[in-house]
Amino acid sequence: MTRVGLINLGCPRNLVDAEVMLGLLKKEGYTITEDFADCDAAVVNTCSFIEDAKKESIDLILQLVELKKLKKIRSIIVTGCLPQRYAAELRAELSEVDSFIGTNDFVHIPEIVRRTLAGEKVTRVTTRKKFLYDHTYRRDFITPGHFAYLKLSEGCNNRCSYCVIPSVRGNLRSRSISSVLEEARLLKASGKLSELNLIGQDLTNYGVDRYKEPRLAQLLVKLAALAPARWIRLLYTHPAHYTDDLIAVVRDEPAVCKYLDIPLQHINNRILKAMNRGINKAAIIKLITRLRKEIPALTIRTTFLVGFPGETDEEFNELLQFISEMKFERLGIFSYSREEGTPAHGLKGQVPEKVKKERFDLLMRRQQEIARAVNARELGREVEVLIDEPSENKQLPGQPREFIGRTAADAPEVDGTCFVTSRKDHV
Repeated sequence: MTRVGLINLGCPRNLVDAEVMLGLLKKEGYTITEDFADCDAAVVNTCSFIEDAKKESIDLILQLVELKKLKKIRSIIVTGCLPQRYAAELRAELSEVDSFIGTNDFVHIPEIVRRTLAGEKVTRVTTRKKFLYDHTYRRDFITPGHFAYLKLSEGCNNRCSYCVIPSVRGNLRSRSISSVLEEARLLKASGKLSELNLIGQDLTNYGVDRYKEPRLAQLLVKLAALAPARWIRLLYTHPAHYTDDLIAVVRDEPAVCKYLDIPLQHINNRILKAMNRGINKAAIIKLITRLRKEIPALTIRTTFLVGFPGETDEEFNELLQFISEMKFERLGIFSYSREEGTPAHGLKGQVPEKVKKERFDLLMRRQQEIARAVNARELGREVEVLIDEPSENKQLPGQPREFIGRTAADAPEVDGTCFVTSRKDHV
């Protein structure tokens, strides 16, 4: 019995890759364990999107190296974005690691586990990024049984100047509509799914490569008719690529959550151009205004970057004012991370870390005020809540049990939660 442990880091797209690897390992007879202090092979599926993600990945690898020195682990295998970007450097610096596997090669994980346990050192990092996961790969799910992620595409064509995704994952490669629907049928057959989260680097461009035009709206109509889950959620949509039919489907299909994740990144026209975002301030405001007008009770989640090269105080204040006026229901802030191999890496006017932190703090304080006002609007309303898990708070004798859940306005792991009490042992 060969025991394999797998740790996944990074975004839901990475998580789907990890679930594919687990499914392949189980199919080949490997035993999956969560005990990394006593396993034959430890697999780390890494992220390298920004500096903090790289550091988290390296720190975890070093912890596994220590376990290997203690003979708790026989083999260490590093997969994903980190080796795809830095395979040569990692081989030179981390000799204790037995294998490095890129983003196009993780489907060979059963063979690579076998080879490393036989004493081989294996590096498999294909530079031509063509792999595309589909419904024929049976995943072993990491998420709870009531929600799942469904990846529609791989790679990205947008070429934002700060982003490493195209160099790590390649150009946009959309799955066929039939493949997506078949996987949705398989998920529905489990009988447990309440929420299906559609993911891709840019869902609004889904189908452009395969069908020569966006096909997200058509796919959503077919998915809604299939009804694999009560909620269907869109994650990662680009503001420059919204279409009339997509807006109409989100508005009219009851199963599609009235929730749109639209990373805007900035609002100043000069910075948007330097970021290569393909949209300007006026078009962003027009889109947000239209979405809120046409889709009642819409929740918009967005993200912004502070400290992009050359960002002046005036340009930052323009962003601060925009956030104050738009009052986004859900918002995340990131400090710009200077990444090798991106066009923004060589730009002049790199902003000091201290200034980035100050700007980050200012935006977060403003958004906290907005979030309190947004949440206050919900007082007294009755809302549907999807229960994720029982609360860890101690239940007193005779008192209702507490559960943790989310509304349709809250995506898993990134947004807020609701606390629900019930006299029942389960809800």
